[in-house]
Amino acid sequence: MHHTFHIPVLGLGYSVDTPVKVSHFGISSVMSIVDDEMIERMRKHHTLANGEVFVPINKNEEDFRARRITAYLNLVNRIVDKNFEDLKQQSFEGGAALNMYFQLLPEHSALKKQYLQMCETASADDKQLLQTTLKSQLAKGAIDVNIMSKVDKVNKDASGQNLEDQFSDASAALRGFANSTLSSALVLSAGMNPRLYNYLESFPDFFPDQNGHFKKQIILKVSDFRSAFIQAKYLAKKGIWVSEFRIESGLNCGGHAFATDGFLLGPILEEFKMKKQEMLTDLFALYQAALGTKSIDIKDIPALRITVQGGIGTAQEDEFLLKHYKVDATGWGSPFLLVPEVTNVDEQTLSELTKADSSDYYVSNSSPLGVLFNNFKRSSAEKQRLERIAKGRPGSPCKKKYLVSNTEFTAEPICTASRQYQNLKIKQIQSLALSPAEREQKISAVTEKLCLCEGLSTATLIKHNLLTPRENHAVSICPGPNLAWFSEIYKLSEMVDHIYGRVDLLAGVARPNMFINELNLYMTHYLKDVEVNAKAFTEKKEKYLNKFREQLLDGIAYYKALIPKLNQSISYQNEMFAQLEAAEAGLISYAF
Repeated sequence: MHHTFHIPVLGLGYSVDTPVKVSHFGISSVMSIVDDEMIERMRKHHTLANGEVFVPINKNEEDFRARRITAYLNLVNRIVDKNFEDLKQQSFEGGAALNMYFQLLPEHSALKKQYLQMCETASADDKQLLQTTLKSQLAKGAIDVNIMSKVDKVNKDASGQNLEDQFSDASAALRGFANSTLSSALVLSAGMNPRLYNYLESFPDFFPDQNGHFKKQIILKVSDFRSAFIQAKYLAKKGIWVSEFRIESGLNCGGHAFATDGFLLGPILEEFKMKKQEMLTDLFALYQAALGTKSIDIKDIPALRITVQGGIGTAQEDEFLLKHYKVDATGWGSPFLLVPEVTNVDEQTLSELTKADSSDYYVSNSSPLGVLFNNFKRSSAEKQRLERIAKGRPGSPCKKKYLVSNTEFTAEPICTASRQYQNLKIKQIQSLALSPAEREQKISAVTEKLCLCEGLSTATLIKHNLLTPRENHAVSICPGPNLAWFSEIYKLSEMVDHIYGRVDLLAGVARPNMFINELNLYMTHYLKDVEVNAKAFTEKKEKYLNKFREQLLDGIAYYKALIPKLNQSISYQNEMFAQLEAAEAGLISYAF
């Protein structure tokens, strides 16, 4: 890869066609393959836009979910290949896109240096030779896909009988990717799903060929070393190699947030750095033995990349992560929501994002998954949720049913964001002997749940004019809190220049270091947990909170020792030290 950053998955639809827009420039990105209904509509849009014949895959057809995903991924692959070949055919003298490919590269890139040498070369023959050499080194960005492992509803046939495990939502999505023409990676997030992990063995593309190469790779998105190692060992024992650990901040990220037990990003990265070689040795022993049972011989340890994402905001932070922790690349997600060339954000939501401040971004309990979710107060879906409550009709119609899981009131699972569930739950709460304050608190917890199946795809359909007038136009969006410091609409070239330090889009903005931002989020999370449990501490909960607090204090001590290595000004270092001292004092005052 020529670039040192990638664009992570953004919601269900925000990056669903991002590879079409950036892969030919050598930039890697990730698409969600959860919502096959939105994907089918996007397949029609891009098929017709590229002059191909669209053949729909209807819901009454066998294995429609997997086949829709395969068809869309194959289409994206064809479009990217065409864009890439068109770019290579351009002349440097007239080819804006061809020149842009090289201009976007980081300054330390050997390819960028060759390009600059070509631009300064006077001899026509030498120039032509350099241009041919440059074109031969062009490489596409990866077209990776994401599955949230635990979004894995069991589906039914036409007679209402449960289908086999291979037809569950996550398994069908996996099959859709595995059967595609892509040679890229599957990013698995949201923890371990044994059923899904076991199913990986069914597809030869995840095993090495005779040269040790993989047609399809596995990337695990993780938030701590221990869980990463456990998952990788589980897969290694099945002959599946993890090609990358994508470390993401537990709270300083977009989308669903998986808070660690007080472990902060800096110490987590340090542990990966210190234990990587030991982990590689252990994993390879398990992997080699498992492949032996499949008559596959492998002598060399495959590559295992370490990357990091979540809350990175400046070129200085990006460079420090690459150099100090020796990670292979960084992920920049939420800032690209403000780059219309790259992501699918409707104009109304885009306008709200540019006007927002830090108070508009918050970690919520809005997700029906029961996992923390980074929400945006200004979204039209959040406004609609409040309007429905005010009208006495809380909850949403449940159409796509990707997140159905609750069987408290029904034999068949339903979604906690649905109108059906919220009406039933509120009636139950109202029947209990509770104080008005307790009743209100419990009802608010119920009505906080938000429909994500539709909301996280809606902006994509609006932007491409694919929504009908009668469909719900409310948009859910889940940026990381780091987006609060970005307040304009940017071009792709501007955002990439910012990442590589050629421009500073945050010049004059008072923004704390990314490690401080994450620490503050964990402090808020901890104090909220203490407050919620203040009236009835159990011994188990007290032990957990004490451990959480100690981990935060250890993280603060780690950052204090790290400050001199940041290569920042003395005033910056002093300010960061003062912020750490204030956080430490706050934690000490909450001892119990």
